[in-house]
Amino acid sequence: MTDDPTPTVADVARRLEAILLIVDEPQSLVALAAAVGAPVPAVRQAVAGLVADYDGETGGPRRGFELREVGGGWRMYVRTEHDALVSEFVNTQAPSRLSQAALETLAVIAYKQPVSRGQVASIRAVNVDSVVRTLLSRGLVTEVGHDPETGAILYGTSDALLVNLGINSLDELPPISPLLDDGTDGFEGEAPR
Repeated sequence: MTDDPTPTVADVARRLEAILLIVDEPQSLVALAAAVGAPVPAVRQAVAGLVADYDGETGGPRRGFELREVGGGWRMYVRTEHDALVSEFVNTQAPSRLSQAALETLAVIAYKQPVSRGQVASIRAVNVDSVVRTLLSRGLVTEVGHDPETGAILYGTSDALLVNLGINSLDELPPISPLLDDGTDGFEGEAPR
């Protein structure tokens, strides 16, 4: 290592990779230079080196992704020949966002488990059959037993929900009572009856 604070092309390339892995939109050379703290010519050279490396032109394998210039900026993309594979993976691993009804149902199950569909429907005051099926199909809830009195299936959350929420246990869920309306709104200033 030298005392020269000017980064090498390899340093710039590593910094660029870090930035390019997280960007959603193509970034101009000027924006990339500002992000990695290097002059534009050094960034241009590093980008050219990364393109060649990812394309397998430097002796290594051709990667499943590429660095592509689009709309005046640079961004990493999946190679076209892998589009179908990635699309299938994304659609099976990260389905679309949950609806408000699904989120509400999931919250009831998370806080009240083990709970039956009937109990969830009673709390939400709507039919939850299709929503529970959706949550089951996405692996966020699971059957955990049967109600001894009614024989109804009881549901609870799965480990997949913990992973999606980024928590280790349901004990890390926020307490629900501070989030509930205590029913006093609208009564302040009124005389007691």
